[in-house]
Amino acid sequence: MTDFYFVRHGQTAANAAGLKQGTINTKITFLTETGKKQAQTVHKHFDISFADRIVASPLQRTKDTADILNQSAHLPITYDKLLLEISYGNWDGSKNADLEAKYPQVFDHVLNDVLPSYAQLAHGETFTHVIDRADHFMSVTAQRYPDEKIIVVTHGFTIKAAVLAALGRPDNPMVVEEPDNLSITRITRKASSDNYYLRYYNRVVDSKF
Repeated sequence: MTDFYFVRHGQTAANAAGLKQGTINTKITFLTETGKKQAQTVHKHFDISFADRIVASPLQRTKDTADILNQSAHLPITYDKLLLEISYGNWDGSKNADLEAKYPQVFDHVLNDVLPSYAQLAHGETFTHVIDRADHFMSVTAQRYPDEKIIVVTHGFTIKAAVLAALGRPDNPMVVEEPDNLSITRITRKASSDNYYLRYYNRVVDSKF
């Protein structure tokens, strides 16, 4: 079995400003000082030396988070575009609250986040496509490393998509909220049977990993 420990990157300036950052990879989406401190806290409390490797999204915020987590363990790191954040299309860089006010019909007003129907308006990536990406990443990686423990440093929606894949793609994808910055989510995949097991979700540093 392959154990995936999904870690969401630290806070960025776009996170703090409530922006849809999607696949933007400019200074506004780099880690803030708070984001760096969050990563240092997880480094202190979550010793990743038990793992075999790190695979991260190639955006700067995930690269920097991975480097901070890995400063003692010195695990091999690779980058995979399958782990990129959802692209919100024309809405990348826009303020979430403004979008929700202007397009209330494509928002879940409990989570204050987009519904799958947003994609047509924004010309963005569909939920299904991101779930397919996350599923493919876990499937291929589990075949390649069938008995490894892997730290996966990626993005909020991408982790949500991985969880939805593991849960068998429920009809309502809004039953899963995006996880917090620097939270840990553990998913096991058994390559021989293609079975998923969601072991825990959105744990923070004062939890038992």
